[in-house]
Amino acid sequence: LPLIRESRKERVRTPEDVARLCSDIRDLAQETFHVLMLNAKNNLINRVMATFGILDASLVHPREVFRQAVMENAAVVVLVHNHPSGDPTPSAEDVRVTRQVVEAGRILGILVTDHVIIGRESEGSRGFLSMREQGLCDFAGNK
Repeated sequence: LPLIRESRKERVRTPEDVARLCSDIRDLAQETFHVLMLNAKNNLINRVMATFGILDASLVHPREVFRQAVMENAAVVVLVHNHPSGDPTPSAEDVRVTRQVVEAGRILGILVTDHVIIGRESEGSRGFLSMREQGLCDFAGNK
């Protein structure tokens, strides 16, 4: 069962949309990994917390990412997690896990369009980072 259920049907098109929708995880002391499930028109179907991590790590497996997405008939997912440090710079593990999830999505026919890391705003940082915008993973074939 989802831990978080979003009832409003919003369109999610940009990393800014994702950061706004998930601003509630910005100041958490532990890392959490969320999945935004979208229909083919990029309207939000549901948001679920896939994992709740220890102090500085939240490992996620593709089965946690896609379990609910398959049941909800999602066409698209966006990955989101927070960095308790406030620095949204992705770790090598963040990039590795994202690549693994993108590949699993290709096999399942569910597009992974981005992985947004939520941190806190600071000088020179808008408080989140889009791995898609940074070119850190090959989201090719995705909308």
